[in-house]
Amino acid sequence: MRYSQQIKPISYLKANAAEVLTRLTESGTPMIITQNGEAKAVLQDIASYKETQETLALLKILALGQQ
Repeated sequence: MRYSQQIKPISYLKANAAEVLTRLTESGTPMIITQNGEAKAVLQDIASYKETQETLALLKILALGQQ
């Protein structure tokens, strides 16, 4: 995955919010939002977010099992 193509300034997000949401939903690729040239946030679609949360929950269960 090439994150360099998914880095956008906050002004782009403000001007193109609907397009950004559509792109996130279709591609499933997160977008990095910058402010004053620094990465400040990562946006991802809800399906990817849920998948990440489920994976983290499983990893926590495995870690507890090993203790």
